[in-house]
This record gives sequence, C-alpha cells and structure tokens, in this order.
Amino acid sequence: MGRRTLLAAAAAAASVTLARPARANVPADGSPFAGGGGGAVASLLSVAERDRDLGWIQDALQVAVELELSTLPPYLCGWWSVKDRDSEAAQLIRRIVDDEMYHLGVVCNLLVAVGGRPRIRDAAPVYPGPLPGGVRPGVTVRLSGLTPSLVHDVMMAIEAPETPLARDVGLTIGAFYGGLQDAFQNVAPGLSTDGQLAVRIGADDLVPIADLDAVAQSIETVREQGEGTSASPEDASQDDHLAHYYAFAEIYHGRRLVQSGDAWGFTGEAVPFPDARPMAEVPTGGWPDPSPQVGQLLDVFDSTYATVLGSLDSAWAGGGPASLDAAVRAMRALESPAVQLMELPLPDGSGTYGPQFRPPS
Repeated sequence: MGRRTLLAAAAAAASVTLARPARANVPADGSPFAGGGGGAVASLLSVAERDRDLGWIQDALQVAVELELSTLPPYLCGWWSVKDRDSEAAQLIRRIVDDEMYHLGVVCNLLVAVGGRPRIRDAAPVYPGPLPGGVRPGVTVRLSGLTPSLVHDVMMAIEAPETPLARDVGLTIGAFYGGLQDAFQNVAPGLSTDGQLAVRIGADDLVPIADLDAVAQSIETVREQGEGTSASPEDASQDDHLAHYYAFAEIYHGRRLVQSGDAWGFTGEAVPFPDARPMAEVPTGGWPDPSPQVGQLLDVFDSTYATVLGSLDSAWAGGGPASLDAAVRAMRALESPAVQLMELPLPDGSGTYGPQFRPPS
C-alpha cells in the first residue's frame, strides 16, 4: 500500500495528541444566510438541503473565497521570516502557500462558472481576528514570525481535520465544502467557462470547470490538500503529500509522521525548527506610532497588497490572464518590504516589525 492508504488505515491509532477544532455555536433560530459573503457558515449550513439553490451556492462560494484568502497572510509571514529558504520547514510552508493560492483560484473559477463574481478586495480580513464565516470559533488568526506557537495555535488550528483524530469536530471547513459539493449535485446549475482562468499554480494546474464531475474533483482536491480531508485526516493529495495539518504538525513536533508498529506518530526523520526572524505579533489596529522608516515600508507593503487584491478582483471580472499576471508580480514584490520590516527592532526590544496586511481604504 502507498503512504496515503497506510495513513488512512492507521489514523485512528495515531500515537500523539493533536489540536482539535473548537465546537461551533450554530444559531438557535436556524436563520438562513443573508448573502453578501461574510455571513456565518453555520447559517449557510442551517438552510435545509432542499432550499439550497443557485443563490445559496453563490453565497457559499464567496465565503469560500474569504476563507482561502484569509490563510495566505499568516502563512506568508511565517515563510518570509524563515532565514534559510532551503530548510525543510520553509519548503513545507511554501508548498502550502502555493496550495492555498490554487484553492483560491478554484473557488473563484467555480463562482464565475455559476454566474457570480468573486469579491476579493472586499474579502480581505483584518488581523488579528477570527476566521471568516464563523468556522473554528475560538481560533484567533494572527500575524507573526514562525514560532512553535504560531504553527500550533494558528496554522494547525486553521487546518485541523474532521475525522478520525478530531472527535469533537463541531463546525469544520470540511463540512462546509461537503455541503457545497452536495448542493452542486442537487441543483446541477449550468456552468460557463467564460471568465474562468487557466494557469499553473505551484504543483497544480488551475483549469476551467465545465461539468459537475470537474466540480466534484476540484472541491475534493481542495479538501484533501488542506483544511477538510474527509475520508481520513491524513488523506494525501495526488502528489502524495500530507494534508496541510499534518505537514504543519511535522514542523511543530520536529519529526516526520511515520509508522511504528500498528500506530503512526511523529517519530521519523528530524524536521529541525528553522531559525526565523523574530517578527512580533501585529497588534490590533496595526503598529502604533511607527518611525518614518517603518511607516514608509508599511505604506509600500500595504499599497502593494492593495494592488494584489485589486488585480485579483479584476482577473475574474474580465481582466483575465493579464490581471492575474499583475497580481502575481505584485505578490512577489511584497517579500522585500516584508523582510525589511522583519529586520527592524521594536522600540521595546520584544521583537521586530512585520507586515500588517492592511490595504489602504
């Protein structure tokens, strides 16, 4: 058996304690989602399956846009802070960043396919704060350099799986994507490839989605690679990589996940925790009273980030590949001011500055 099958068979016997997703507070009145992207996933899932129509699918996909976008800033900060980009940990995080960018592309293509338009700039979250849509309540997504706490309390908490290790699952991203996939099958909406994008992102090819089989395959890939593996938490993607939660867990535990007898545990080859720039946690409201040097770098970063968001908005609104290329160039340009900020110490000596991801209003 391959690694994927072995991990699935052995998951229930895993020998380590892993982070659990918190329980969700589902609205007692069962009120439906009000639309506009940003409503609670619990409200979406409270709608009876028979009432989940095309509008429900469009609303759900906008929430998916918000969820996928929200993971990128904390993962990028962790990756940018690592000094040795050839280290095992840096390579794991970089792969996951590419996966999340691919997931964003998938849900944007799906939304365009059913006649919607992704609102990406409007979806930009504020940090620190909760995950969009009310999933993983109790998890605060924050921006800082790579630390064991960031890996465990943010990265692993975002990606925490449904089953079988996380018994007390509550409301999960996996359940949300499962409901979305079921709605596509039940409604069977017409799908248009006009306005969808095709591009290579990391190890994956983003392609236009033209039929329900492709819908099911694309959503399942998103679930298996990242936040919501269904059949098994360790279900690997087609390239046999571990799901994101377990890749982050290898960094946290400092060991690869391997089989030992009938159980699996983080007892394999060492995954040394990398030397990272000590970027402090960005406070609520952003860095207070920055010096002129820091303020200039923050302005450069945030203006460039606004260009990323605006270009992504345009890419799925008729701008096509040219706008997507502009977004990719701007995203690459974020790294330089981010790293420069991470080299500047805070006045109190508690660490260094870092990007805020706060686009100008």
